[in-house]
Amino acid sequence: MAEGENDPLTLFKNFYSTCLLIFSAICIHGLMLTNQTGLSKDGNSIGTIILFWAAIIWLAMIEGGQASHVGLAPLNQELYKESHPVSYKIAEHCNKGANLDRYLLGRQFGVIFVVFCVNLSGGPIGTATLWNMPEWVITVFFKTGFSMILFTCMVGQLNTQVNASICMLDFINNYFSLFTYWGCIFVEFTGFVHFSYAISMIVHNLAGQQMEQKEPAKEGFDLLFFWTRVLFSFGILSFSLVITIAALFEGKTTMWESVPKVIAVILFFGLMSVVGMLEGMQIAFFGVAKLTEEERGNNKWALSTCDILYNRRNGLNLPGFMIGRQLTVVTCFFVVARVTTQNVGDDEKNVMGISDGLQGFLNLGFQGALITTILASISWQLVAGAFPVAFLSTPVTYVLLRICLFLEGTGICNGAWVLAAIHKSIAGFQRDEVYIGTAEERRSRGMKDNSKREIDMPALSGFSGVNLPGFRSA
Repeated sequence: MAEGENDPLTLFKNFYSTCLLIFSAICIHGLMLTNQTGLSKDGNSIGTIILFWAAIIWLAMIEGGQASHVGLAPLNQELYKESHPVSYKIAEHCNKGANLDRYLLGRQFGVIFVVFCVNLSGGPIGTATLWNMPEWVITVFFKTGFSMILFTCMVGQLNTQVNASICMLDFINNYFSLFTYWGCIFVEFTGFVHFSYAISMIVHNLAGQQMEQKEPAKEGFDLLFFWTRVLFSFGILSFSLVITIAALFEGKTTMWESVPKVIAVILFFGLMSVVGMLEGMQIAFFGVAKLTEEERGNNKWALSTCDILYNRRNGLNLPGFMIGRQLTVVTCFFVVARVTTQNVGDDEKNVMGISDGLQGFLNLGFQGALITTILASISWQLVAGAFPVAFLSTPVTYVLLRICLFLEGTGICNGAWVLAAIHKSIAGFQRDEVYIGTAEERRSRGMKDNSKREIDMPALSGFSGVNLPGFRSA
């Protein structure tokens, strides 16, 4: 049992967070049933609920699957070929060449796009009211999107990340996980986010670093096909930026009507920067953790940040940051979704005079997901990976770290541990060591882990190797 699991404060946090989660779930479904969300306002409440739950369940699998695929990468898959045949089938492909990187790239776009779908189906309209609730409740839970943020974070993300980070084999040993994995691979193959590879090359050149080659160099048709997709991705990204900024100035997005157009544009770029910082910070924190104190330099902001992360609370501030970061990023995603998703009715002029078909597609928010994936997520991660110490040497990093730790300290997401414990019990998940033994045991059997494939899974999930607050560790 994790230390501090049953102390009164933790139990209180678990209780009040779970109550908030239940209340948020009731409110969200009440709004969908009364046709007061972005998608249900046209009258199809049942279809909206189906899409909402499909998106939440898929998001949960994508988030949990990431922890499993990355965490299992160093292991010899023959260890679990008989006990977990589906997990083995995924690993056979995932562990070849650069397939894990392809999966992670496709998964990043998938997460953001699914969150946008969740917002579209469950996000309340500006005039939403429910069951004569007081105005302050409507403001706090509906107008700010607080109920949607809590529900998405705890049900669609943290819950499955907790279980998948310690029960990796059991979590992905199903065909839904296999479908999700291939879905992410397909997204990467389409080339929508291929411009990220060009950004990676630029960042590595600026850092004077040699890119690791996990596969033979592309040549001939493969090389042509690769760069064609890079150019295609750049073109789509450029169009998405232009059409989004135009829609903001024309006031044709789902942004709150009370927000001036100029402020909406500033908010768009501001939130993208915040998301980028948080995405980069998780990479930089785990990269700097491997450095000596001398290698971390003498910048006061970097030293203060490292002191908080690695020297206080017995190291729990690092996973604590990841939890607060998740809540902050999801909050930004929902606001960015409002800012970028277009809202043009049948009797209104389309943005920049585009066709009705294209306008209807853009009303779904695809362009916002693409912009956020490339410019507010992957790009910042690449920069932070190449310049981790420089990323920490800024007061912005320090302030955001403090904010994330404050949010985690409130226990507002502790309901995720309750959900995870219930899910683990119902599904019968067991820790991976039950099936494949510890790293030492695997080494003694001549099946030691492949250190060349080790990736900082905590940098992606934040839960591996730590005592989870309020969650049974055995």
